[in-house]
This record gives sequence, C-alpha cells and structure tokens, in this order.
Amino acid sequence: MLKKLFGFFVLAAGIVLGGPACAKELPDFTDLVEKQGPAVVNISTTQIIRNAQGFPNLPEGDPFYEFFRRFAPQMPREQESQSLGSGFILSADGYIMTNAHVVDSADKITVRLTDKREFRAKVIGADKRTDVALLKIEATGLPKITVGDPNKLKVGEWVVAIGSPFGFDSSVTAGIVSAKGRSLPQDNFVPFIQTDVAINPGNSGGPLFNMNGEVVGINSQIYTRSGGSMGLSFAIPIDVATQVTDQLRVSGKVTRGRIGVTIQELTRELAESFGLSKPNGALISSVEKGGAADKAGIEASDVILKFDGKPVNSSADLPRMVAATKPGSKVIVELWRKGETRQVTVVVAEIPEDGKLARSAKKLADDVAEMISRLGIAVSELSKEQLQELQISGGLLVEEVKGSAARAAGLHQGDVLLAIGNMRIHSLHQFNEILKQVPKGKNVALLVRRGDNASYVAIRLDEKQSKNGD
Repeated sequence: MLKKLFGFFVLAAGIVLGGPACAKELPDFTDLVEKQGPAVVNISTTQIIRNAQGFPNLPEGDPFYEFFRRFAPQMPREQESQSLGSGFILSADGYIMTNAHVVDSADKITVRLTDKREFRAKVIGADKRTDVALLKIEATGLPKITVGDPNKLKVGEWVVAIGSPFGFDSSVTAGIVSAKGRSLPQDNFVPFIQTDVAINPGNSGGPLFNMNGEVVGINSQIYTRSGGSMGLSFAIPIDVATQVTDQLRVSGKVTRGRIGVTIQELTRELAESFGLSKPNGALISSVEKGGAADKAGIEASDVILKFDGKPVNSSADLPRMVAATKPGSKVIVELWRKGETRQVTVVVAEIPEDGKLARSAKKLADDVAEMISRLGIAVSELSKEQLQELQISGGLLVEEVKGSAARAAGLHQGDVLLAIGNMRIHSLHQFNEILKQVPKGKNVALLVRRGDNASYVAIRLDEKQSKNGD
C-alpha cells in the first residue's frame, strides 16, 4: 500500500512539474565548461606605489625633513598594490584579451592558466574608451576560445560567465541576456549586453559564452550598491572588442572617426515639433566650426536618420557608428531638415589621442558632469536657431534639475542661463571655467530667463568636488 501511495505521489509530482519534458528544457553547462574552461585565465597585477613615506614628501634640504624623518612613523618608500581579474586566450601563441582597467598602471602582470602554469605578460595595447586590452605571453599550443556573433543573441537567451571572482579561479555562473545595446554614462562607444549573470570583482575581463560555447562578450561592469552582484551586469560585445584588439595588435593603438557634432536624444515631443512621425535619429544640438560635419553642411537642429546607409535609431547609435568608421572615409549621411530628408557627404575625421582635443565629446561630457556635481543641473548649449529665436547671443538651456539647492533656488527645466554675476555666458566650457574660480560652498548669482522675463537667482555651489573615474 505504501509503495502504491509513493508511486502515486511521484507520478503526480511529475505531472505538476511537466514530467520528462521539463527536465529536458533545463540547460546543462557541463560540456561547455569542460571544453571552454581551459581557455579562461586568471590575471593578477602588481603596482608599485612610490614615495610612500609616513610623512610629507619634502625635499631633503627642507628644514622640516629631518624632523619628520626622525619622529614620524616610518613606512617603506615603495609599497605594492595588488589586484585580480580575468581574461581569455585568443590564439594558441599567447594573445589574451581582458579589460583595460584590469591592467591599468600595472608594473607586473601575471597570467595563470587552469593547469597552474604562470607566465609574465606584457601589454600589447589598451583602449580605455572601450575598456579593452590585449596581452601577450610567451607560450605555444594553448587552448583558445571560439568567437561568436553577439548580434545573433536574443533577449532571454542563456549565457555563461567563467572567471575569478574574489580570486576564486574558474568560477562558473549562468543567467540570461536581460537586454542588448545598453548605453551607460560616459561609455559612448559600447552597446553593452546586459545580463543577470552573477559578476563580482575579479570577473572583469572574463568571457561571456552563449550555449554553443562561443564567446559573445567580455564581462566588464556591474551595477551594485553593496559591491557585489545585484543581478545587473554588463558585457562588451565581442565584435566591438575584436575590432579594438585587431588594431592594437597591428599598431598598439586605436584610431576612431569623428565628425564634430554635439547630439541629444530625440524625444517624441521634439520629433513632433520637427515634423517627424517617429522619435528616431540623433538630434544635432551644435556643430563644431570647421569640423567634418560643418564642412559637409550639417547644421544644428538637423536630425541624422542614417549614417553610411545604416539607420540611426537613437542618439546613442551615432557615436558608435562614427567611431567605427575609418578616418578619411567618405560617408553618405541622410538627415531631416525643415520637413524633408536630404543627403550630404561627410569626410570622417579622426579622434585625437586623449587630452589633445579641447572640445571633444568627452570634454563636453566632463563639463556636463562638472555642472551636475557643482550646481545640480544638467544643461546643453543653445543652437543657432534657438539663439535667434530668443534674440540672445549666448546662453545655456536647463535640461534637468537634479539637486536640491537648484530646486530651492527655483530653477526649472526649460530655463535659460544668461549670465553668472555680471559675466555673460557664451558656452558650457566657459561657464565651468568661471565656476572653478568660485570657492565651494559659496553662493553664485545666475541670470535666468523664463519666457520673456529674466531675473537673478542665488544658488550655493556643492561642497563636493567632481571626480572622474572609470
């Protein structure tokens, strides 16, 4: 009797859970891990921090040098800082891909394979804009990964990560693709793959596999409030990373295209005002004088619909398309102007190396970040058409009010900043340069135009300094 009852419950459970068909639908990662795991490596780095005395860095001739040397706590003049990451082998002769931030400023890089062999690695090249780096170790006959096509990934598809979270080598985690083409702040060149795979410190630079055992991305970032996984991780598509490493292998650096425009997202309201049926495209808010776009006749208020024959669905698409274009190439740009489409030919220019472009998109992003940090507002420069309509020579449009001080001062979205004190505002960069001269915690007077009226408001600068980071 007991055996019959037991059999009945087992049968009932099988029916409720879907029986054998349910079990077949659950993924099995064992074969993938067994075949692909050996191509995943652990990367440890050492950085030498110099001049780490326990007292101020004074020259030996300074009268206080001897006092601090004798009485301050003594510490080594050099200290080692160590960190961990992951990577994967691209070729049997020792080329390895990882994140640029994993090896940034490292004095020594050690790669450990799953068979416990260790190798010193050298950096062939690193690209901070995409966070991709190429390493080389002196070895042959190594296991290597197979590159997949991230464009074929579907949202909801199973994916697997292998890496060294917190130094635990060859750890395997799995999840699904949560979204594709994600744009993250200050990451204009990467359409991230979002997953819910558990990614933690030490996973950075490791591979993201599809169920065919092909690498479709590099695990790069997580969204977290605790420092650990919260089910929001982001991977660099492998095709983007491969474009970078191919250039790094040849020349050690990456060249990208630029056309010299500032863009903003095209909202439904803006699309309607420009006579567009859909909010697709990139709205040009300003054009760099003498730049590639300016020479091609592109104007502020134009909406770029296609670039080199490829549709621009959102503003985030355009920087990636332009950056991926070889400098010097002639590209047909389809744009929307005054209720009709037209085409122009743009000769794509080159993005200079970091620090050599005074008004680059990155500098503009830094200026916006500085504005948000110190005043609590997000602003944009006014187009020529907007300046003509308002009959003013310069100013900044308030796009969003983020800080409590700005709200308390009465600032609203749509306000136009005309002056700071008695100095007229001509550009975002100029405004930030003026702000830098004002001590933190002090009030500044802003001349604000709302409608046809203009009046000054006082706002206190944030005590916190803006800080750049990865």
